[in-house]
Amino acid sequence: MSLVISDILNHLHINDINEAFSTGSNWGSSPDTEVKDIFSPTDGKKIASVKFATADDYNSVVETAAKAFKTWRTIPAPKRGEIVRQIGEQLRANKKELGTLVSYEMGKSLQEGYGEVQEMIDICDFAVGLSRQLYGLTMHSERPEHRMYEQYHPLGIIGVISAFNFPVAVWAWNAMLAWVCGDVCIWKPSEKTPLTAIACQHIAQEVFKANNIEEGVSCLIIGDREVGELMANDSRVPLVSATGSTRMGKAVSAAVGARLGKSLLELGGNNAIIITENADLDMSLIGAVFGAVGTAGQRCTSTRRLIIHENVYEAFKQKLVSAYSQIKIGDPLNENNHMGPLIDQDAVNLYLDSIEKCKAEGGKFVVEGGKLEGDAYRSGCYVKPCIAEVENHYQIVQHETFAPILYLIKYKTIEEAIELQNGVPQGLSSAIMTNNLREAETFLSYAGSDCGIANVNIGTSGAEIGGAFGGEKETGGGRESGSDAWKVYMRRQTNTINYSKTLPLAQGIKFDL
Repeated sequence: MSLVISDILNHLHINDINEAFSTGSNWGSSPDTEVKDIFSPTDGKKIASVKFATADDYNSVVETAAKAFKTWRTIPAPKRGEIVRQIGEQLRANKKELGTLVSYEMGKSLQEGYGEVQEMIDICDFAVGLSRQLYGLTMHSERPEHRMYEQYHPLGIIGVISAFNFPVAVWAWNAMLAWVCGDVCIWKPSEKTPLTAIACQHIAQEVFKANNIEEGVSCLIIGDREVGELMANDSRVPLVSATGSTRMGKAVSAAVGARLGKSLLELGGNNAIIITENADLDMSLIGAVFGAVGTAGQRCTSTRRLIIHENVYEAFKQKLVSAYSQIKIGDPLNENNHMGPLIDQDAVNLYLDSIEKCKAEGGKFVVEGGKLEGDAYRSGCYVKPCIAEVENHYQIVQHETFAPILYLIKYKTIEEAIELQNGVPQGLSSAIMTNNLREAETFLSYAGSDCGIANVNIGTSGAEIGGAFGGEKETGGGRESGSDAWKVYMRRQTNTINYSKTLPLAQGIKFDL
């Protein structure tokens, strides 16, 4: 491990860890505790060892969180917002170190690592303002001298299950909003990227401690699928926010639904950009290439498909081939590189398998893929971004492959393009590149994109925190981050106050004694 990374681990209070940091309670004391080594996909080196939670550890954390909720919910929302503001300031102070660790542990480019931390800072700012406007509504009563209104109360414990590709930002989307709403959080990060989570937990805990807030408002539990299953089946956790594959989301939804709990699901995407004959092809190229190779194709909003008008198809294809020849692949901490590694060997194998399946279905590769070999790629997780000409109905095209494989599809009419765009099981992000107002408005209309996100003249990847983030169909239907996404972390209550001297009933019902 490089000296720079060692210094960063020390700075973030992550020395060769042999225990996970949850709430300060005794962690990993069970003889069943499993210790796992965490390796970087960047260079294949061990970063640290972490103890994974047992069922007893999980229950201890839940009990601590439940106790903390009783006090935290009584603190005025603007005061809770002030604590979130301080967390944002600490994230600003540690942006370089935390962003570098995100890049090293996960494998995304350094600029994307910094960007992820900035996203956390941005959601802190959003949540601070939100803490002063958790508004309800007033309604006119049909009964005289009655007042009706609705208000929102915190739910309780919010379970957050996050994925490796955004190891810290998605937690922040949930936690910062939940905290100003008066909830407490238990975070189960991906077992592939626990160290960035531990760093964030340290930062948050120090702020809570400085404000004399008891432990348990921010809880972290490191574990594998079994811990997630405990959370999904736990009636003490009224809301589980889960980010990951559609398969995982279906399991979480079934478990939470069986106990009539709430789930917020952010699942797979199969995102397309429509390139019309009226598009600015140079601008379209930037959106398409970043969308396809950013984070090595491991974003839920990564561009998987390009639906290109037949009149510009060949010209744009050549632009893509030329651009791909210039992509620099290597150490993500080197800011000259555009693309780092996939997360692990399993991801590499899925990528290679998807290429073979695409060829078997008739896909024609115009930029060949493959695994990169050599000392610079010694972790074994580096691959080539590739491009294939396909038909939208291919089974592999209908499936989300979390890797830099880009599919090209030709179309004739805007109606056909939208049908192709919508013709997959997922419905997260979508985009159209056009300078034609009618094409743009058709794409955004009720007859247009069926995705939760629909963009004009920007790509599918890279959402701002001000808008609600999420998708439809097999993407799960959840909404996180901006707009009124805060409401999912609260329970709605309708109140009616009778300040008259009589008790009239609604609907004119008479009940005299």
